[in-house]
Amino acid sequence: MSGPPQLPVGSRRVLTRRWAMRSVAVLTVVLASCGAPLLPDAPDDTLTLEGPFDGLTGVQASAHAVGDGEFARHFNPATGLGPVFVATSCSACHVADGRGHPVFNITRFGRPGPDGFDAMEAEGGPQLQHRAIAGHVAEALPSVFHRSAQFMAPAVSGLGLLEAVPDSTLIALADPDDRDADGVSGTLSLVAASPFVEAVRAHGQSAAQEQRAQRTLVNGQYIGRFGKKARAVDLTHQTVVAYSQDMGITSELIPQELYSGRSGGIVADAIPDPEAAGSVVDAVVFYLRTLRAPPRRRATSADVASGDSLFRRIGCASCHTPTLRTGRSSIAPLDRVEFHPFTDLLLHDMGPELDDGYTEGNATTSEWRTAPLWGVGIAERAQGGTPFYLHDGRAHSLRDAIRFHGGEASRSRAAFNALTPAQQEQLLAYLRSL
Repeated sequence: MSGPPQLPVGSRRVLTRRWAMRSVAVLTVVLASCGAPLLPDAPDDTLTLEGPFDGLTGVQASAHAVGDGEFARHFNPATGLGPVFVATSCSACHVADGRGHPVFNITRFGRPGPDGFDAMEAEGGPQLQHRAIAGHVAEALPSVFHRSAQFMAPAVSGLGLLEAVPDSTLIALADPDDRDADGVSGTLSLVAASPFVEAVRAHGQSAAQEQRAQRTLVNGQYIGRFGKKARAVDLTHQTVVAYSQDMGITSELIPQELYSGRSGGIVADAIPDPEAAGSVVDAVVFYLRTLRAPPRRRATSADVASGDSLFRRIGCASCHTPTLRTGRSSIAPLDRVEFHPFTDLLLHDMGPELDDGYTEGNATTSEWRTAPLWGVGIAERAQGGTPFYLHDGRAHSLRDAIRFHGGEASRSRAAFNALTPAQQEQLLAYLRSL
């Protein structure tokens, strides 16, 4: 039997879930034949988010394992951490590939300016790096700023499917003028075709190139789809910004260290740049691209089926689109497949209840990208047993999350409140099954 793929020196050696489960099965048989106690069963696949898609080739499965190791890798000052940072690894915020915990929330800040919302880069914005390595000073919010917002890390499973949805689908879903008069007017997040964004789009592997062929410029701008305000155009964009802003790790696409408003300049270290090679970034992106979609549970039970009908009837599906379809991809599990993320990847006005006064790009301060609902039923398992919902974790139950839905979701919230207690429980059971 061949061993698991070897990960790069310095990264944590991580077995892929498929290899680990196969190893458990083999060891169980061997130990049973020797009269030893049986090993525990493998974790229930329906209660975990980790693991690659079924149907990857051997080469792709090996690449996924390498990316898994890099995703779990903890940086330190000797490997380029900081000097100012938020977390030491990707997995620190995305525990078990699930939603983050408020303890690792990131803080972003800014103020209105003559040309739109000012990210306050001269003061270290838009993101606060509130930790620092020895000998350096962590950032603090500047004395003068307009508003700040807390962002909780999202689950990362199934992102490859979201990335593989053609832009034409999002354009068709957008309804900025509410032509159908349903009170829902999703808009596209548009990202300027800057030299950095063009470099991001030119970088990557064949699967990314195939998806780029399905991208469409809108008024000379690209469509964003990742992040709370949908400011990242693809997973490479999302990943290199996270390396920089969250860990202070430079890459080929962002080779400069962070600017600190508190220090009044670039906060540099002695580690040669880039601190994360292009191959490392590619490995993490491939890992994210090939993480399986969150599993369903109890999908055929009567209460879940009734909740499904209610979900659609009261208008939740207007934003949380149940079904999308990918375009062409050389990764078989991503190639022209139907999947169920419960998002339209568009910006929606959520009203004053979720208006933090902070924004990015063309979104208003009360607009947020529709959060995918898949995996919401097992989110709390990655959050220490206490659920935290919405962009900053302010809601501690699904009922609480619904209560915060204003703006375009006001009609649905009112319709939920008008349901009988039994019907409400059916809808909540449906959400927990996702």
